[in-house]
Amino acid sequence: MIEEGASINDVDEDILQKFIQEGKALGRTPETEGLTTLQVLEKLRLTEGNKLKRAALILFGKDPNQFYPNIQVKIGRFGNDAADLKFQEVIEGNLVHLLNEVPVQLNYKFLTRSIDFAGLQRIEKGEYPVAALREMLLNALVHRTYMGASVQIRVFDNKLSIWNEGLLPNGLSLEDLKSEHNSRPRNPKIAEACFKAGYIDTWGRGTLKIINSCKEAELPEPEIKEASGGVSVTIFKITNPEGSGEIRKEFGKNSERIRKEFGKEVARAFDVIVAHPEFTSEQIAEEVGKTSRTVEKYIAKLKEAGIIERKGPKLGGHWEIMDSK
Repeated sequence: MIEEGASINDVDEDILQKFIQEGKALGRTPETEGLTTLQVLEKLRLTEGNKLKRAALILFGKDPNQFYPNIQVKIGRFGNDAADLKFQEVIEGNLVHLLNEVPVQLNYKFLTRSIDFAGLQRIEKGEYPVAALREMLLNALVHRTYMGASVQIRVFDNKLSIWNEGLLPNGLSLEDLKSEHNSRPRNPKIAEACFKAGYIDTWGRGTLKIINSCKEAELPEPEIKEASGGVSVTIFKITNPEGSGEIRKEFGKNSERIRKEFGKEVARAFDVIVAHPEFTSEQIAEEVGKTSRTVEKYIAKLKEAGIIERKGPKLGGHWEIMDSK
């Protein structure tokens, strides 16, 4: 759609050139040498005549919030639960700026251990995989409803979630996101531009990258769900990563076995136990979206199979991952 109130002066030329240079390395961006800013945007299909499309302002605008509300990412650091907010940060700006600035703020203020976001293929044992975080942020920025609420990141001691407004397209289910599926972007112009810069591909593999990077890091499977009119993706890390080598080892041995023998729902409960060994059955039930009675049946199967064992009292105790059989 055209933004009638905008002009070429509202475009940040430095950000646009950074975007073009990033895409050139992959051979995706068009040749732009000697072109004016308007002509470059024409090449990216972000204009109509001399008018700017809304996507151009969201991607490269000097101040996109001047035109649309909530072009921002809110990050909150929480304690035991979502009601226990410790501190927060709001980052505003165009999509390219957000994609670069949000990881900086996460490292500087919110993550216990810093992560090298420049090395996208690195696997951080016991921490959040870089590739997963990057893909979660990209998905949220590319697929959000831009006339709705801002993207929200919640950081806890042992998990991190990113939420964006906008439900899945009709015909695409949460289960579809865990396997190969067609790409159906909410914002086609934004998605097309991000593809040309090399930020994303066009094959619907974003959620698979998140899942696979967590699997490679020997972390529990991410949780993807629709919530509050949008989509939330949560990744978990092992509590006490310095001393969790054996837990990760046994998790890797047991995870596939549980899926095969008991099904994905029991496996999901096991994933939560690995990420939160201090959780009670009620807390596990809340995480997996099942009743306490159902989760207690899952736990009974895992205990009977010799996979987990409860140590200590219900309150103040913890789960231990036992040797694989």
